[in-house]
Amino acid sequence: MPRRSIVLVLAALAKAVSSALFTDVGQLSKTEYDFVIVGAGAAGNVLASRLTESKEFSVLVIEAGVTDQGVLGIEVPFLAPTNQPMTAVTWNFTTTPQTSLAGRVLNYPRGRVLGGSSSINFLTYTRGSNEEYDRWAELTGDSGWAWDNVAQFYFKSSRLVPPVDGHSTAGDFNPADHGNGPIEVSLPGMPTEIDNRVINTSKQSGSEFPFNIDLQSGNAVGVGLAQSTIGGGARSSSSTAYLTPVLNRTNLDVLIQTTVTRLISSGSSENPIFRTVEVAANASSKRSTVSAKKEVILSAGSIGTPQILMLSGIGDQTALKKLGIKTLLNLPDVGQNLQDHPIMSNYFLVNSNNTFDDVLRNTSILDADLAQWTNNRTGLFGNAPGNAVAFLRLPNNAAIFKQFKDPSAGPQSAHFEFIFADGFAATVQPQPATGHFLTINSAVVSPISKGSVTLNSTNPFEFPIINPNFFSSPFDQAVMLQAVKTARSFVAASPWAGFVQSRFGPVGDAETDDEIIAASKQSIVTIFHPVCTARMSPKDASWGVVDPQLLVKGATGLRIVDASIFPIIPAAHTVGPTYIVAERAAQLIKDAWS
Repeated sequence: MPRRSIVLVLAALAKAVSSALFTDVGQLSKTEYDFVIVGAGAAGNVLASRLTESKEFSVLVIEAGVTDQGVLGIEVPFLAPTNQPMTAVTWNFTTTPQTSLAGRVLNYPRGRVLGGSSSINFLTYTRGSNEEYDRWAELTGDSGWAWDNVAQFYFKSSRLVPPVDGHSTAGDFNPADHGNGPIEVSLPGMPTEIDNRVINTSKQSGSEFPFNIDLQSGNAVGVGLAQSTIGGGARSSSSTAYLTPVLNRTNLDVLIQTTVTRLISSGSSENPIFRTVEVAANASSKRSTVSAKKEVILSAGSIGTPQILMLSGIGDQTALKKLGIKTLLNLPDVGQNLQDHPIMSNYFLVNSNNTFDDVLRNTSILDADLAQWTNNRTGLFGNAPGNAVAFLRLPNNAAIFKQFKDPSAGPQSAHFEFIFADGFAATVQPQPATGHFLTINSAVVSPISKGSVTLNSTNPFEFPIINPNFFSSPFDQAVMLQAVKTARSFVAASPWAGFVQSRFGPVGDAETDDEIIAASKQSIVTIFHPVCTARMSPKDASWGVVDPQLLVKGATGLRIVDASIFPIIPAAHTVGPTYIVAERAAQLIKDAWS
């Protein structure tokens, strides 16, 4: 979105008003709780809500960021892109130069606000196939992670609500595939000119682009309308759904604008106990401590969690020694195995004046749409930027499978994803001054490439070194190449006749396979799905960071509950699986301490 069009939006970031929140550790009435949760993101807020259902448990949540209350860019679904990359509500991380992306340094934002990245993501909601969780069970040696056993936690986490315009969605989803949880999910509430074209292309194609009435069905392959974390025209995040409704509980305290600098160990070197958390408001402020009687739970995300572990002496002994950090637990997997979904945009010029392009160019139109949303939460701004999605697979006989084993979870799990937008979705390339566009964002959702998160220094206020290592595997390159060709084939179908005029931009100009790969290397960014940096493994395995109960191996009093524990990345938008993990973890914790 052009800078002139977002000034009013971003100006609201500093106007948030907090209630029932503490901003200084000195405001707390006590320094010891049953549970101390580090991070108020997608997982941390689930834990805060579920654990404080038991009045016997006292809980403190510590969040480095600010409140989400009153932040317009968070609340307004269509304005989700204004939260990134460099704003007051994000960790403004960047990556190392990406060797396989022509040395480009990418912005790598994560949520630094109540709700974490569930407050700043682009709202698309998928849980992944049943196969994803069955694979987790196989990798961890624990059947408790199989779909049949975690399904209850999916149904407990979210529910489908009416779209913002209230139109009937009968026949657009399967009610049996949805639960009755706090996170509100809805179908598009303002149909666009591309929605029927997407669906009709799918239905006419047969098996080439299979239609899937509900991607939450357990079969996560197919084309369908997007389901987004929106309720009543506003974003539904872990903060709005789980935390805000329970802030008045007397057994819950929430401390914001406070950074956890490290965990402090007690006990013996053979059995370190981590029940004390050191915090500070900023790099120059005094360090203070709070303690947990039962557990410290790290929910700081796939970047923050490994950083805190390493600063606390938990990680690879050789790497820690180089920084002068005493190793308390030698767990070489900490910060390793980082996986993410690379994404880029395929642009097409279209014969239309109804795309959202003019909204982004014309401040008057933007202001009118924003005023409509402010008045009644309706209109364009009450919807996510994308109305339709597709999760598709490579052909079974794809040549790349002669070189690589299929990394997907199974035949009902995708290799790549499309997110369709009725306008120019600016990522690397800025929006043109004229013209109307269709964007098909293509992502590799079963990648092989792996990266890492490592310490830059012993200063907890200095960002870690983040290397997602995008596109380093030839398999990922082959998948993106196929995705580009499939996108072009998709819009060549009859429903697009007279609408799509031509390809646009560097990817659009590329003709040969080599040209498409070269253009991809200049166009790929993150879809904001980092996972696996504190991965789960069988209890007795020498690899991994946590066991299937999410307890840190070799430690007492320390558990991790966030997307860093995923044993492998799912072919899904990761916030849904994170809610499932957190709901199950809450039950595990209750069972352990009841």
